[in-house]
Amino acid sequence: MLFRKIGSLIEDHLKSGTSKVLLIDGARQVGKTYIIRYVGKKLFENFIEINMIEDIEGKKLFSGVRTVEDFYLQVSMLSGDKMKGKDDTLIFIDEIQAYPHLLTLLKFLSQDGRFTYIASGSLLGVTLSQTTSIPMGSVRKVRMFPLDFEEFLYAGGVGKEAVSSIRKKYERSESLDEATHARIMDLFRKYLLVGGLPDAVNAYIEEKNIRSVRAIQSEIREYYAADASKYDEEKKLKIRRVYDMIPSNMENKKKRVVAQDIENKKGKTFRDYEDEFEYLISAGIALNVQAISTPVFPLIESSGKNLLKLYLNDVGLLTGILYGNNIRAVLDDERSVNLGAVYETVVASELIAHGYRLFYYDNRTKGEVDYLIDDYASLSALPIEVKSGKDYKIHSALNTFVSNEDYHVKKALVLSNERQVSTNGKITYLPVYYVMFLQGAGN
Repeated sequence: MLFRKIGSLIEDHLKSGTSKVLLIDGARQVGKTYIIRYVGKKLFENFIEINMIEDIEGKKLFSGVRTVEDFYLQVSMLSGDKMKGKDDTLIFIDEIQAYPHLLTLLKFLSQDGRFTYIASGSLLGVTLSQTTSIPMGSVRKVRMFPLDFEEFLYAGGVGKEAVSSIRKKYERSESLDEATHARIMDLFRKYLLVGGLPDAVNAYIEEKNIRSVRAIQSEIREYYAADASKYDEEKKLKIRRVYDMIPSNMENKKKRVVAQDIENKKGKTFRDYEDEFEYLISAGIALNVQAISTPVFPLIESSGKNLLKLYLNDVGLLTGILYGNNIRAVLDDERSVNLGAVYETVVASELIAHGYRLFYYDNRTKGEVDYLIDDYASLSALPIEVKSGKDYKIHSALNTFVSNEDYHVKKALVLSNERQVSTNGKITYLPVYYVMFLQGAGN
């Protein structure tokens, strides 16, 4: 099975004895059900799994449930023989967003404490924003993402000891030797092709067939694009349009969303599409990066909502759209192919999965810096530039940024294919795969 780091978090939570219900949020097809099922069956003698999408499309046993007693009654109809006690019975409510009223009921199930509970769902950000009674204090919500690069390394046969050794090199600001660097870069480029959606990763491991991988990615992408069923037809079409625009936006110099391009209507602003953006971001199928004009820690205080970049949640989906079954464009690092959008996407997905909120610097006269993150160690903004080509030391906007005394920048990072770790003034050059070791305050 694929190793998922969130498995340890789930196990620790279930062993902790807390009354809070763990709620795993995330886009469809990122592996939520599989890892919960694996950990739950390992820890509990009695594992009860109820899929609420299957219920709403079938018998609708839980559609009218509003009390703890009614919930237990319906569960007993399905698995009464497994309903023992809190220490040996785990009830897993899957796809809970199908019944928003069950999110409210989690509070009372937690207080009742008769069994242990865990829940998961997609579109929970959307559902919770429309839920009148959010169970604050009774639920611990954690977002799950596709496999990050570290998890992909394990899937590709790299051992935990090897990753631990590489991590120590990163912590000491040391470079890998030539052979190890070549091996990790080879796997990194394969990660760009395969991405981290579990079905795609398993297909790659089992078949080594890019056509099989691309077929899975295409199916998931279409599923994401069509999965806005709770909205009216007009909003669904606009959500689909914004989602479909993401890859082409990545090929533009600025890469940001232009509101007037969504429906080709002049005068349209971001405010006209707030629901559409919120849906894509809350559903976990798009990653958002907000503009910052005054990059002072903490960055959230000076972020703007009118300049926004959106990235696909999985780099494999992007390379499938851009290059199809042609793997040479990525694996051979051809000079004629600009992989900038691909590298930016993989870095965005890594940083967000590791607990960072992402921003970018946008200034008409001083240029643009790819990413800004909060550096809690130095209480300052940390700028990050991502370079896919050989000219990784050319970054005039970053130079201007770090030299501005008003920004109080302590250091900056440039991520590239270059093996050698080096520092020039405030700027440190790192191999792009070291991004897997950057950890935000929440991780």
